[in-house]
Parts: sequence; C-alpha cells; structure tokens
Amino acid sequence: MPFFPYPTLMIQGTTSDAGKSTVVAALCRLLLREGVRVAPFKPQNMALNSAVTADGGEIGRAQALQAQAAGLAPHTDMNPVLLKPSSDTGAQVIVHGKVRADMHARDYHRYKTVAMQAVLESYGRLAAQYQCVLVEGAGSPAEINLRDRDIANMGFAEAVDCPVILVADIDRGGVFAHIVGTLACLSDSERRRIVGFVINRFRGDIGLLQPGLDWLTARTGKPVLAVLPYLQGLHLDAEDGIDTAQSGKGGFRVAVPALPRISNHTDFDALRAHPDVDLRFVGPGRTIPPSDLIILPGSKNTCNDLDWLIANGWREQLQRHLRYGGKVIGICGGFQMLGRSVADPLGIEGAPRMMQGLGLLDIATEMTAYKQLAKVGGHCAFEPAARIAGYEIHMGVSRGEALHKPAFVIDGRSEGARSPDDGVLGTYLHGLFDTPQALAALLKWAGLDSDLTPDIAQLREQSLDRIADAAQPLLDALRSSSASN
Repeated sequence: MPFFPYPTLMIQGTTSDAGKSTVVAALCRLLLREGVRVAPFKPQNMALNSAVTADGGEIGRAQALQAQAAGLAPHTDMNPVLLKPSSDTGAQVIVHGKVRADMHARDYHRYKTVAMQAVLESYGRLAAQYQCVLVEGAGSPAEINLRDRDIANMGFAEAVDCPVILVADIDRGGVFAHIVGTLACLSDSERRRIVGFVINRFRGDIGLLQPGLDWLTARTGKPVLAVLPYLQGLHLDAEDGIDTAQSGKGGFRVAVPALPRISNHTDFDALRAHPDVDLRFVGPGRTIPPSDLIILPGSKNTCNDLDWLIANGWREQLQRHLRYGGKVIGICGGFQMLGRSVADPLGIEGAPRMMQGLGLLDIATEMTAYKQLAKVGGHCAFEPAARIAGYEIHMGVSRGEALHKPAFVIDGRSEGARSPDDGVLGTYLHGLFDTPQALAALLKWAGLDSDLTPDIAQLREQSLDRIADAAQPLLDALRSSSASN
C-alpha cells in the first residue's frame, strides 16, 4: 500500500521564486510514481501566466504543471483564487476559475474573508478525493504587512492545521539569514508548524556547506530535510517572471517586447528550446535588435501596453522590419494591438478609452466584460497538415476584413487573421508553438525551414522526471522524520 505520512503538507518559501512550485511538482511526480493519489493546491496565486482547466476555468500555470506532474487534468479547485495584476495597485480577481471583479489592493484585502471561504471549499473537495494534498504558499510567510486575513501562507496552514516545510534559495546568497529571519517573523504556533527546511539550487561541495547546516539545526531545533541541486536546462512553465537572457545561439532571430503587463509568456518556451532560434525579450530602453520575426505577446492591459510599445519605438521598428521582409506575429493582446483601433468603453482594463492601433491588420477590437476561456484544437490555415492545440484566454472581440484570411481553423471555425501580403499574423490562440507540427509550420511561414523541431511537451515531462529524481532525498527525509516523531 503506497504511503505518505502527511495527508496535507504545505510548502512555503523564504522569498518569492525560492522554488516552492518546483518542490511541489517534484513531490507530486514522486508520489505519482508510487501510486499515491496526490493533488496540488495553491490557495492564492498572483500571476499573469494562466491555464484553462478541464472544468472551463482559469488557474495559474504553475498549478497546471503540478497537475501534470501528478497525472491529473488541471482543475479550478487546485488554485481557487487567482490575481492577475492590471496595474501596480489593482488586479482582476478570479475565484473558482471565473472573473469575480477588478479590485484595488485595499479592496481585495477586505475581500479576503470571502476569498478564504472559496479557498476552504476547494481544499475540502480535494482533501476528500485524494490521499495527499500538497499546498504551495505564495511569496513569504514573513510578510508582516500581509498577515492580517492571510489566506496564502500561515493563515491557511493554521486554518486547516497542516505542517509546513520552508524552502530557501541558496543561489541568491544569505540562505541562513533568510531562514532564521523568516522564523523570527512568525508566531510561536506558526514556528511549531515547520517540520524542516529545504535548501534549493545548491552547487558546489556539500562538505563546505555542512557546518552551516549543523549550525542551522542547532540554532532552530529543526532539521534540514534536503539540499536540492541547481539543475540546468529545465523546461518548466514559469509562474510569472521572465528570463530576459538570450535563449540560444541559433541563427533565426526572434524579438519579443517585454511588455509591463505581459501575460502567458510561456507561449515562447518552445521557441526558446529550438536550437535554430535566438529569442530575446526586449525591455524598456533597450535597443531593438535586428530580427527575422517579431512577436507581440499577450497582455493583461492592452491599451497601456500599446502605449508602452509606441513610447519605446516599436511602431517604427515594426514598419521598418516589414519593409525589409521580416514577419510579425501578434498573440492575444498583441493581436489586438496590430489592428486599427482598440476600444475599452466599459473600462475593463482601466479608465474607458479608445486608441489607435498599429494599423498592421484590418481589424478593430472592443473590450467586453465576458472572458473567453476554452481549450481548442485544429490546424494551420496556411498548412492544413500541421495540427495545432492550445487555449484561449481573452476579453474583447475583434472584427474586420483581415479575419477573412485566417491564421488557423479551430474546431471547424476560422480563427485569427493574416495580412494580404502574408507578412503579419494575429491570433487569440495561446500555446500556438507547443505542438511540433505547428511550431515547424509557423517558423517556416516566418522564414525558417528547419529539420530540428523540439517537442516542448516531451521536454516538460523529462524535466518533471529530473526534478523528481533530484527530490527523492526530500521524500525519504519526510518519511524518516515523520517516523521518528
């Protein structure tokens, strides 16, 4: 009979990006291998990378990846509260997969008592279905200003009475200070919940680290359960942050503007993995490099990000790029920007406004209150043999002559648009590069005819297995620690 000592175990971090998501995914894969019925859970997530679930809702991509690690279809109960920032002080609040409201930070803080009920409902359903629920915290439990009405870290752990392991990233430096400082910010009952520590992303001689581990155990009275290695070359969905480093040394150059509210930049993972592609995210004030293909990504705030794009010189660069034979793709919000105009009469993304688009496709877009959420499949309109599968997450409806020359045929309907000269392609479809056939067809359309086509789904599976293999000592330590208590 497969066994895991904790029906619910929460993984918290000393900082954002400490490795919480990866540890949960690794443990999910290890327990799946043993036949333990395990489910991932994150009470509250703040991220602009999201996924469509089997029940037609929206959750953070990290939880979708963890579901994959556990051998499950993603479900809205795995991430009952998702916050998608639309400004520095406001966010779209998604509860049980559906948009509830757009809220200012202070309003959401008051709303947390309602959100906690949704969190506990989802947790209760998962706990009733699975042998183990692995819970991921958000940010750090040491954020004193957010402890009142907390639903993301210790507030949740106290509510359901579950143990916690604390993950710290040694690659950042100051790992012992992070751990001891975090403990100092917790209450006595919260400190007692922590059953041990995980030190993540270690590289070097473990013997040189041992004196620090011994000191930490003596200082806190809690064990270091595992020291996990720094693994290079992983292909795992990022929760939110963008790696702006050059992706590779391939000869085919792809440039993507790093919009302030860029969403679902996981769309580019397959391109970053392609050996013939050099993909670069271009931030504010940086020189736009010569490119074969420019891709405008999704956006949580299309009008404001279009303003940013124009202010940073992309309008002129796109026109010059097309004059010299380059290709342009717009995805979701990027597709909307390519049109003649974008109107937001209801103030969906801020103050009501209407603005001129880039004028590269004959479409006009109007923002609507309804959000389209769907998993879809079909084929490329310009290469019918190339199958494509992806998902739609967008607010707004686009109309115009360009739609009569579609980019894809999805579930029997035309989708997206191409310009008359076939230099510009726009689509609402996320994940458009994820199938090898579509990746090859789109790159060929853009000017690269390559025999090398990575399968990002296979690369993700291999990466999940790699992090699981590395985390085996953690699983063993959790079992051993539980048996000795």
